[in-house]
Amino acid sequence: MARGRPSRATVYARLDAAMTELRERLGGLPSPKESEFIWSDIWHLEAHHSTALEGNTLVLREVEALLEQGRAVGAKPLKEYMEVQGYGQAARWVYGHALEPDWHSGDLITVTEIRQIQERAMTPVWQVAPHPEATDREAPGMFREHDIRPFDGGMTPPSWPLVSASLQDWVERVLALAASLFDPSISSVPLSEQLAEIHGGFERVHPFIDGNGRTGRLVLNLILVRLGLPPIIVLKTQRTAYLDALQKSDDGDHGPLGEILARAMYDNLNRFIVPGLAGPARLVPLVALADESFSVAALRQAATRGRLDAVQGADGIWRTSRKAIEDYARTKGRRANRNPG
Repeated sequence: MARGRPSRATVYARLDAAMTELRERLGGLPSPKESEFIWSDIWHLEAHHSTALEGNTLVLREVEALLEQGRAVGAKPLKEYMEVQGYGQAARWVYGHALEPDWHSGDLITVTEIRQIQERAMTPVWQVAPHPEATDREAPGMFREHDIRPFDGGMTPPSWPLVSASLQDWVERVLALAASLFDPSISSVPLSEQLAEIHGGFERVHPFIDGNGRTGRLVLNLILVRLGLPPIIVLKTQRTAYLDALQKSDDGDHGPLGEILARAMYDNLNRFIVPGLAGPARLVPLVALADESFSVAALRQAATRGRLDAVQGADGIWRTSRKAIEDYARTKGRRANRNPG
């Protein structure tokens, strides 16, 4: 029988097993200080893909240069660099605030934090390209005072005077789900579908005049990391499927969006799990093997040049093994000795 894409049930089962592995065998999610290279790679990828979903055209190397070095590589409009910079700042705040928390109320999320996330994400781009219809009372961090036209599927966000109350209702729904989010075994609804309900519900409120998609994904990631799980990345190649899934979620079917989130959660869980479990010859993503000696970028360059024994899968991800990196390090050292200075 031909092998195809794993079913939704299979993805959910793999995700459950990975979450158990992380918590029971590996002691939970490591902090950015403990797994700096993995967290940095997620940071770059999230800022790239989440802004690309909204039309940003910076490629990954341009995002990496901007976030790591503050350099605007390329010749894209200033607005696009500011979009990525703002998103990167907000994502870093989400990661750090969640893993070294100063939880004022102990709640998974608050309205104040949502406004802070949107303000951090949107302030840089607002300084060079504010929303053309925004009033002074709709600046970053402030609720919209415009009504939003119906979505493509027919769903209409609440009228602007109802935004504050609608967002508070959404927060209370998240808090009501908190127990089953922390312990998915107490609910018959899969964790990823509970998260899909949460994410779709936020997007239906659409509380700001701009940046609701980016803010919604950042808010979801704050909730995830507070649950002890890695942030997720919805890939730009998934844009059509993601928007279709959000539309289905509007109609009460959270399965398609839940599946997208589950696959993303599983992928990033493996970034942390695989290095602790993989034997020396097992092929794993480059990010799982990066360290102080070789960054992800250095390993990727060596792989593309054929100097590191690695394979690129159909998903575009390069994979290699610890043994291959050890071999590459030895040959790299010999080349350096032959060419001193």
